[in-house]
Amino acid sequence: MCGIFAAHGHPDIASFKTTALQCVKCLRHRGPDWSGNWTGNNTILCHERLSIVGVDSGAQPITNNEETLALAVNGEIYNHRIIRKSLKQAYDFKTRSDCEVIIPLYKQYDIDAPKHLDGMFSFVLYDKVRDRTIAARDPIGITSFYLGRSSKTPGAVFFASELKALAPVCDNIIAFPPGHVYDSDTDKLTRYFEPTWWDGDRVPETPLDYKLLRRTFEKSVLKRLMAEVPYGVLLSGGLDSSLVASIAQRESLRQQRLVKAQADGQANGVTNGVTNGVNGHADDHKADLVGIDNENELTTVTLLPQLNSFSIGLPDAPDTKAAQEVAAFLGTKHHSFTFTLQEGLDALSDVIYHLESYDVTTIRASTPMYLLSRKIKAMGVKMVLSGEGSDEIFGGYLYFHAAPDKAAFHKENVRRVKNLHLSDCLRANKSTSAWGVEARVPFLDKEFLEVSMNIDPKEKMITPERLEKYILRKAFDTTDEPDVEPYLPKHILWRQKEQFSDGVGYGWIDCLKDTAEQQVTDEMMANPKAEWGDEIPDSKEAYWYRLMFDQHFPQYCASTVSRWTPTWSNQTDPSGRAIGIHVARYDNPGS
Repeated sequence: MCGIFAAHGHPDIASFKTTALQCVKCLRHRGPDWSGNWTGNNTILCHERLSIVGVDSGAQPITNNEETLALAVNGEIYNHRIIRKSLKQAYDFKTRSDCEVIIPLYKQYDIDAPKHLDGMFSFVLYDKVRDRTIAARDPIGITSFYLGRSSKTPGAVFFASELKALAPVCDNIIAFPPGHVYDSDTDKLTRYFEPTWWDGDRVPETPLDYKLLRRTFEKSVLKRLMAEVPYGVLLSGGLDSSLVASIAQRESLRQQRLVKAQADGQANGVTNGVTNGVNGHADDHKADLVGIDNENELTTVTLLPQLNSFSIGLPDAPDTKAAQEVAAFLGTKHHSFTFTLQEGLDALSDVIYHLESYDVTTIRASTPMYLLSRKIKAMGVKMVLSGEGSDEIFGGYLYFHAAPDKAAFHKENVRRVKNLHLSDCLRANKSTSAWGVEARVPFLDKEFLEVSMNIDPKEKMITPERLEKYILRKAFDTTDEPDVEPYLPKHILWRQKEQFSDGVGYGWIDCLKDTAEQQVTDEMMANPKAEWGDEIPDSKEAYWYRLMFDQHFPQYCASTVSRWTPTWSNQTDPSGRAIGIHVARYDNPGS
């Protein structure tokens, strides 16, 4: 992940530059590899770079040859090579960066440019000729992004990857809505992402196709292996991260076989056979997705001798044991870390500073991820794959057991996916970016969402015979396919959901609650701060986190925070253990 800061319409951009550079400096954890800035007319773009693709030539902001278009981007564009080949007008690319394609896309499609991007991104582009700025965020909000305004500089608009960069200069800040584009010509935000599943009231009826579901997800994982630096997978031992690790490891082993064949002088007949995808599935994008280059262009997948996998937990945590078993089964190079309760408590204030949230669910789960990311960075790994999004898509949270019917089930699916930028995407992005690590999330691929969110929700419903995420498990159950190697051990494939904050060790949540009891008195709970308005914490733990948030951010920043709210339940604690269904009641869950 990178960090960007931009201002458009500032009355004195020359004098503001010093302030802008100070604002973007607080994002350097996101992009420790290089810093850059560009000014033109009344606009400034600032960038802190984490180099993963186009490592030696992708410094930003990027400009065209005429210096009339300038671009600052945070993210990855997975279809950049396809875009380069399909442009209607030739463009003189300065770099091998995946992000540079946004400039010719803007020239070709104007404000519709974001519609043609496949990836996770936030960007600000300035058109000097038209004195126009456009800014956009990826469809689901995988990358964090904010828009701000200031009562001291009316008419100016500010953008940044994180809240902390805007707080010093803005007193009105919003989370930039995912799937939207901002145009300074109109000073309005417009939604460009319009998938068929967006209307939660429309209940889909597409029949379930297990092979399509599997094939589309495999393709999603493969395209996210685009990197020129060492990468790995976050492996909790749960279903979602284990499937991601399994597919990534299959690709790693496939590459090893290809390299061996080339070394043995056998590459001619092998190359054509391996670029058709995984397990014989045809892949429309072929080499462009899997990194095999038949045209002597840049190979965008780093060949690793062994895939790295990472897990963290308290000693004897349930997820840690499962992760070690999955890693042994797959043959990944596994790194298992532990943390103490005190180390977790000591990190809380820093976690809240980086998260820019006081939501209980997010903080509980983010702290172990934050600690793990520091370990990962210390090992020289810059990019990891993660399993966020699956529970929202398939109704994997245990409270989905209480869904009254398929229409309600689907509506909640849509609501949760639409709000991922305020919860799990925020956690994954900021917990890893705090240490200069990039997290990629295959479950939130546009094509995979189009398939998975349009399945008749009756197939996702949880019954006594079908545990949560049944259809995802079944799609990767190869019991009836003797020619296909199993993706995971059966008892892992059919293991019940553990929320990450529970799976790292049940003692973690208990410790947080106990410590909050010591930090927050009954009198404090009865007399919350007046400036909190209606946002009153409903527990001592929530109160404690809000106090820490207020230490880092002005009051007006709180409007960007969303707190977890349950559905079909009076439950207020986000822990999976608080839900009665959290019992091993499936004797034969895979049947």
